[in-house]
Amino acid sequence: MNEEDFSKPGYVYVASSWRCRMQQAVVATLKVAGIDHYDFRNPPNGSGFGWKEVMPSFDIDNQLVYEDEYLRGLEHPRAKEGFAADFTAMEKADTVVLVLPCGRSAHLELGWAVGAGKRTAILLDGPMVQPELMYKMVDHVSPNLHDLLGWLGVED
Repeated sequence: MNEEDFSKPGYVYVASSWRCRMQQAVVATLKVAGIDHYDFRNPPNGSGFGWKEVMPSFDIDNQLVYEDEYLRGLEHPRAKEGFAADFTAMEKADTVVLVLPCGRSAHLELGWAVGAGKRTAILLDGPMVQPELMYKMVDHVSPNLHDLLGWLGVED
């Protein structure tokens, strides 16, 4: 895709992490810019899914649990509900933006979006960044939120 072919998106899926401080700034900025978007922390159907809901031993700082507890957690009705909400929003989106730093789920969401032919971008968490060669798959890599908004068709 050519960057000049992009206009303001219809719906943006913001892929990130509960621990990413920038995620809330991105969704707030999209709201002010009038861009419809999905905020996994505050989905339309209620509250965002968190592992603590299905795995009492989960600690967001440690993030390690035993395999059997994790596998049971994946089958919990609340985990299925959270997945369905997120995946439905991914399918609805014409654009997916990965906000760093984030983990494996957000990267998997972005990879799915690339494969599905969606518009894709990554918002770096610089100024010092960890180089990733496969980020060349996405349509745009933004060094800052201002640049990302320009790519999304938001005028100054």
